[in-house]
Amino acid sequence: MSGRVAAVDIGTNSVRLLIAEPAAGADGGLADVMRREEVTGLGRGADGAGRLDRTAMERTAAALAEYGGEIRRAGAGRVRAVATAAVRDAPNREEFLESAAGALGLRPECVTGEEEGRLAFRGATLGSAEPERTTVVDIGGGSTEFITAARCVSADIGSVRLTERLLPGHPATEDQVIAAKMTVAYLFNHLRPPVRERVTGAAGTWTSLASILVYPAGADGVEVSLTDLLGLIDRLAGMTLEEKRRIPGLDPKRAPVILGGAVTAAGALQAMGRTEAAVSARDLLDGAALSLLG
Repeated sequence: MSGRVAAVDIGTNSVRLLIAEPAAGADGGLADVMRREEVTGLGRGADGAGRLDRTAMERTAAALAEYGGEIRRAGAGRVRAVATAAVRDAPNREEFLESAAGALGLRPECVTGEEEGRLAFRGATLGSAEPERTTVVDIGGGSTEFITAARCVSADIGSVRLTERLLPGHPATEDQVIAAKMTVAYLFNHLRPPVRERVTGAAGTWTSLASILVYPAGADGVEVSLTDLLGLIDRLAGMTLEEKRRIPGLDPKRAPVILGGAVTAAGALQAMGRTEAAVSARDLLDGAALSLLG
């Protein structure tokens, strides 16, 4: 069997692929062969009951069909595909999972928030000498996880859900931003998230925010401060959607939900009483790939 592994992350906002090999040495790392990401907005436009929109499901299935071809061409011997908040909360998830299985070539797992957190923690702390001193904050489109080596708590709010519930305007009004901040604060404070000496931000919201703040430098390892996030919220709130799409360092497809992501990130730091987070380019996707290596 090939030593290559492949992981697919089916998120609320994006669908990602990692094909990797075990890294040389004994540290249990990964050597990337290929990474791909498509912003398909699977969880956008869900109805009041959380049903996935048919057009969004079709966009996502099309991306998964491409990934299935890449996996077969790369000769990956082991494959794991995971679906997160948008799918696990959807009444029509079985319809999507059957479609995804046909497109990708295997049926994705619909993971719990706790399992999602464990995978994100494993990926984000890869190479860390002291992972037990870290809290990983994984902000997705539909949920946010606070994870330590011993504990994971999850809130059903993320960049997409916050945007659709409370930040529909471009620009956003002052009242909308205040309501979004208050909602995030209530949900996160209610969780009583675990706090360690270090905070690591993982997943696309964090890397997108870091890319905006440090463009054209890379986002991995960048320290994002609460002060910078609050300033960015004010800036984003006053922009039209087209202006957001032209922000250097931001994928234009993420523009509709980036304000919601910034409010969520700032709220996470405030709930933990922290002033900054180090951004990791590795996350749940890497954790899923690592799980295939033992």
